[in-house]
Amino acid sequence: MHIDIWSDVVCPWCYLGKRRLERALEDFDHRADVNIAHRSFQLDPSRPRHQTSNRRQMLMKKYALTEDQVRVMDEKMERTAAADGLAYRLSPEGLTGNTLDAHRLLHFAKARGREDEVLDRLYRAYFGEQRSIFDVDSLVTLASETGLDADDTRHVLQSDAYVKDVAADVSEARMLGVSGVPFFVIDDRYAVSGAQPIDIFRQALRQAWANRLIVS
Repeated sequence: MHIDIWSDVVCPWCYLGKRRLERALEDFDHRADVNIAHRSFQLDPSRPRHQTSNRRQMLMKKYALTEDQVRVMDEKMERTAAADGLAYRLSPEGLTGNTLDAHRLLHFAKARGREDEVLDRLYRAYFGEQRSIFDVDSLVTLASETGLDADDTRHVLQSDAYVKDVAADVSEARMLGVSGVPFFVIDDRYAVSGAQPIDIFRQALRQAWANRLIVS
């Protein structure tokens, strides 16, 4: 059984959704027969590459929120993540930026068999450690922490490698009508939108597996 997950590395709900799916898979009888592909999605591809801005200021402007409203929203997100075992630290100094290079890194990591490890490292660095994932040096450091070769990673990120792969993922998401992430597609038939409760993922997995048995 195949699962595609469209996500962006600066989306707090994407990290949470990934964790909830993983927990649902822990007690899924057919976990060994499930393979997962992480697909690229950019929430704001118009942002200039290699430039950052204050994350809270961005949210205030994008959603017409006050500083207090964003602070309360962040505190709620931290509590929600903590309930699922994730340590978010959404401080006022946090940055945001263009995620194209981070997604290119993930495609490179997939080619090296380390996609899931690198994605987890990027999520943890950004949401838990307030580290940058928007410049080449930071991405190379984080990639090397997962076992990827630093020189190879730098070479990839300083080129245009995997740009078309990211664009293809985003284009497919648009064709599917995806406007927000995380977005999960199981066996090209069952869609789950958002970081749903674990039981919803369990139900979707069981339904998708039962359908495979009927079709076969």
